[in-house]
Amino acid sequence: MKKLTALLLTLVLAFSAVACGSGSDADVKSEGVMTHAEYMAAALESEVVIEAYVQAKQSWWDNTATVYLQDKDGAYFVYGMACSEEDYAKIPTGTKIKVTGYKAEWSGEVEIIDATFEIMEGNYVAEAKDVTSLLGTEDLAKHQNEFVAFKGLTVEAANDNGDAFLYNWDGSGQDGNDLYFNVSYNGQTYSFTVESYLCDNTTDVYAAVKNLKVGDVIDCEGFLYWYEGANPHITNVVVK
Repeated sequence: MKKLTALLLTLVLAFSAVACGSGSDADVKSEGVMTHAEYMAAALESEVVIEAYVQAKQSWWDNTATVYLQDKDGAYFVYGMACSEEDYAKIPTGTKIKVTGYKAEWSGEVEIIDATFEIMEGNYVAEAKDVTSLLGTEDLAKHQNEFVAFKGLTVEAANDNGDAFLYNWDGSGQDGNDLYFNVSYNGQTYSFTVESYLCDNTTDVYAAVKNLKVGDVIDCEGFLYWYEGANPHITNVVVK
């Protein structure tokens, strides 16, 4: 009987642990907070209230922060959110925050502007979603601002001189500026970026892109930013 009781207790505890684990913090929204679907359906310039988890801090400047956020259903880009430098240090990757602001669009990028935030309980870090097969399709836009992966891409020349990357989109920059490089998949070519505010010239990805050669086959991870079409902000590059 004691063995049976112990076994039943073990099963109950195990079931409880699974149940708690399946109900991720990323599933829970506070009262009055939009789901990702509701946010996407909201009109531009309307007020939005969302809760999500910091996936990357792109920059802090003059008491404003720009961050990538995500929950289990989708992602958000918050531009110029009111944030002291002290509070910026309190929102590392995984931190849950509640954001109130206005939905906007700039050159195809859907974002939240004029925002304020408060820190919530909870932690969640998204895994990179492989969206390679969606390159060149309308479905790719459904994953805007998500942490994504692209696999088996071929590095193409970034200009007529055959360079593998450029400083700035037109080659007008220098070390420390954004890096632009072209990749191809299934016969189509796409422009990827290392955003210097997100990954500066001291980061591994910045160095990796500077060392690329035309013809290299690479895997990439980054955030699916949008500018007149997909313009991924790459945070990791691996040469295969």
